Amino acid sequence: MAVPLPAHPRRLLPLSLGLFQGVLLLFFALFVTYDKVSTQTEDANLVVNQLYGIFPLFQDIQVMLVVGLGLLLTFLPHYGLSALTHNFLLLNFSTQWALVLQGLLHHFHHGRLHLDLHNLLTAEFAAVTVLISVGAILGRTSPCQLLIVATCEVPIYLASEWAIVTHLGVLDVGGTITIHVFSCYFGLGVSKGLFGAVQRPVHPKETPTPRSDLLSLVGTLILWVFWPSFVAVLCQPGDAQHRAILNTLLAMSASAVTTVVASSLLESDSKLSPGHLQNGSLAGGVAIGAVANMAVPPVATLALGSLSAMVCVLGFRFLTPLLARKLALQDQCGIHNLHGLPGILGAAASAVAILVASEDNSGSHFSQASPARGNASEVAWGEQGDRGVGGQALCQAAGLAVAIGRSLLTGLLTGAALRLPCLARPPERLCFDDSLYFKIQDRAESPGPGSTAEEGALALKERV
Repeated sequence: MAVPLPAHPRRLLPLSLGLFQGVLLLFFALFVTYDKVSTQTEDANLVVNQLYGIFPLFQDIQVMLVVGLGLLLTFLPHYGLSALTHNFLLLNFSTQWALVLQGLLHHFHHGRLHLDLHNLLTAEFAAVTVLISVGAILGRTSPCQLLIVATCEVPIYLASEWAIVTHLGVLDVGGTITIHVFSCYFGLGVSKGLFGAVQRPVHPKETPTPRSDLLSLVGTLILWVFWPSFVAVLCQPGDAQHRAILNTLLAMSASAVTTVVASSLLESDSKLSPGHLQNGSLAGGVAIGAVANMAVPPVATLALGSLSAMVCVLGFRFLTPLLARKLALQDQCGIHNLHGLPGILGAAASAVAILVASEDNSGSHFSQASPARGNASEVAWGEQGDRGVGGQALCQAAGLAVAIGRSLLTGLLTGAALRLPCLARPPERLCFDDSLYFKIQDRAESPGPGSTAEEGALALKERV
């Protein structure tokens, strides 16, 4: 049975969260208001159409992040409550923090911050980067350390997204570069900065069970179903959004089938690995984001989905053990295989798609989201000035380099900050255990009515 932490570290989380929420309440009372809706009939109808156009997709994304991603993280059999709860907590904390920061930067007018559904949506995209990044250190960190990651990562993400999308003009409607690649290498940097060069053995509570793998696979299926909404929600309604949904569905279908093929061929007995299926099936959705609204042929979309699944599965089988052995790199959830490698593949695919496109049709083939992820104004390929096809392809590569370089460096610094003793990092023997943070009814300690002492002892023996 896990030993509880001393009172001071256990109280640090509610005190810090209470202080954050109190300050936020004061800030909202003084500075935040809703956008005023026009009273003119035509404008009111437009607002209604926009709301009903975006809110169903927004709900899909909520299901993805709260339920799908939360369940995906429950593959650790003794850490399911913590994984679900910490995912939910970080989503809400990071979204509120991002609302404040992006509001101050982009929506602060005449002393007031104007809030609408689009602002909330882009704030949740900032929160997504945190949810992905902490997957590298899941189970071996305290909730206070996770909150520090969120506090540091959100402003860094907003600055990185501005540099990539607004300054460089990178086309990335589905967040392949700005979200997936950035969050992956930020998380790996945090892991390296926190754990250093010490190679950690497999923890006794780290190995998944059939039940925990099943629950995690349910999370994968939920993410798979709703992923097109995540990619297409900020596309221009109409042809671009239609293309994004079709391309995403095709890429993810190909990645699901290819995952089964690759996982079976890698095993001598041709049996499937649950970990491969849980992650490889989603790889196509990660890779397609940078080209989702481009008029690429369907066969290219299918090929990209298949390739992304292959690199994901091969990464789990060969690259993760290699990085752990050579670099002592901790990647608990395999975010490098699901988000990093397919993200790099998707960025390369966007550069290739731009190079092979006809400049005569480029104005209609390469339209960015309106507005783009974050706060960039509408960007169309035909409005890129004299950049040309080759110049835009170089910008895609430059955006990838900026995302990797900035995220790794800032992640390392954040990881080093997590070593502070006051953040109550759990000792190794207490990692991956829900009982460290939750009151869990132990059937052996509290036998039901009519139970005997022998039954209680037997239940304890089964749990051990």
